[in-house]
Amino acid sequence: VQLQASGGGLVQAGGSLGLSCAASGFSLRPYHMGWFRQAPGQEREFVAAISRSGGTQYNTNSVKGRFTISRDNAKNTVYLQMNGLKPEDTAVYYCAASQNVQWHLAVGFNVRGQGTLVTVSS
Repeated sequence: VQLQASGGGLVQAGGSLGLSCAASGFSLRPYHMGWFRQAPGQEREFVAAISRSGGTQYNTNSVKGRFTISRDNAKNTVYLQMNGLKPEDTAVYYCAASQNVQWHLAVGFNVRGQGTLVTVSS
């Protein structure tokens, strides 16, 4: 049972990146999914979350209008499209799953596994 984030890299401020999170060993369908990030020397923070069906999304205020979370249950994959990147978006990005009824409040996400590094240069 594993979630693997990928797609990170180095990009200039104002640029775009698309992250993917693929599940292996289990189906994502029963889970609400989320993206989290952790910058050097800082605590991990919630970025975005999406409902099981994909019909409802939540973003933290700092990424609203720039980041979009989506999912393809047939491909067992969750995505994070990041546009208008800023240096403060630099972090390791992780994906996680939750079945908690308060998932929209970033509750119940067990963040583990290898993330993907996003570096935004100014």
